[in-house]
Amino acid sequence: MTAPLAPAVRDTAAEGAPQLAEQPEPEIRAVQVSVVMPCLNERGTIGICVERALTALRAAGIQGEVVVADNGSTDGSVEIAQGLGARVVHQGLRGYGAAYMTGIATAVGDYILIGDSDNTYDFMDLPRLIEPLRQGADLVLGSRFMGRIMPGAMPWAHRYIGNPILTGMLNRLFGLKITDAHSGLRAFTRRAFDRMQLQTPGMEFASEMVIKASLARLKIAEVPITYHPRQGTSKLQPLGDAWRHVRFMLLFSPGYVFLLPGILAVLVGLVVTAALVRGPFYLGSTYIGIHFQVLGSLLAVLGQQMITFGLSARAYAFSEHLVSRDRWVDRFLKYYSLERGLVVGGACAAAGLATFVYILVQWLAGDVRFNDLVHLHEAIAASTLTMMGAQLMAASFFLSLLELHRPPRGDPERA
Repeated sequence: MTAPLAPAVRDTAAEGAPQLAEQPEPEIRAVQVSVVMPCLNERGTIGICVERALTALRAAGIQGEVVVADNGSTDGSVEIAQGLGARVVHQGLRGYGAAYMTGIATAVGDYILIGDSDNTYDFMDLPRLIEPLRQGADLVLGSRFMGRIMPGAMPWAHRYIGNPILTGMLNRLFGLKITDAHSGLRAFTRRAFDRMQLQTPGMEFASEMVIKASLARLKIAEVPITYHPRQGTSKLQPLGDAWRHVRFMLLFSPGYVFLLPGILAVLVGLVVTAALVRGPFYLGSTYIGIHFQVLGSLLAVLGQQMITFGLSARAYAFSEHLVSRDRWVDRFLKYYSLERGLVVGGACAAAGLATFVYILVQWLAGDVRFNDLVHLHEAIAASTLTMMGAQLMAASFFLSLLELHRPPRGDPERA
């Protein structure tokens, strides 16, 4: 099969994202499946991968193409791929995700299969990943843990520690039940790719795809595959890449990172602060005094800040189309409005200021110096209420500003 020529791709390292140069659209035959593989100096294996992908397409009777997304190879990998019938596009911005997004952007198939070009994945598995898409799945992951991991293919630490922990964390945070979140062999529909709106240029691209598929409520399936030892030098940086995945998951999990800890801190802080308004007391043989109230005040204010940051970060991510929806924000916004925030915040601040007025009246009514006032517990409670009220009003205005970019309720984008 002779693959169609690809439109040229500009080097967009300075722009931070892959973009296509404006050129006439090529004449394209009806392509069902596009196989996209990134390449950075894979001379020893790129030919094997391209040949197997083309063989799998022919054997399955599928009209397809192979797109190699070159990420700056200097070892002749590009010439080998072109000589075997692959279409090569170039992306100067280094990165696993950047290469993939460039290749996928130029692919023309309704179904897209992606896989590494280091011969760790067998592209003869192509039909088993495409079949679930034809049956209604949006994203299909090739699971190494459901299939077979050949001897020497995966280091012990990756097999029994790294991958299970990262996959388990992703399942927990996003309500999934997958076995291999970081498999490099996966397939998806063009429509699913458009809905996921992937953006990350690095290794976290793999996590972003699964996370955004979950947030968009796409149907995810897994099929067993075989994982082979890598040929050549690995470009992975275990600790750095693992942290990038963890960081990305946390950024998309404000409920666990900010909201739940923040709510717990606010509840504990307010209970402790309120319990000590009338002064110290004994809990059994333990003296509960002003230091506990200071700690309670700190927890309440800090917890409120965490809640505000979590909601603001999520609302911003939605307004910038980084995510399609979020149940935490949706639940909050069901009851939230600027007016309600101002009323609640104003009531808290008013209660705090009223307490300060009470302390001032007590001082003016008595014959004591200001330094001898004994209303410290009331003053701490008043300070807490005033700060939380003022912050709540400010946060309400900020969230309302972000809400201006949010589609109206009932809009299809929220579904």
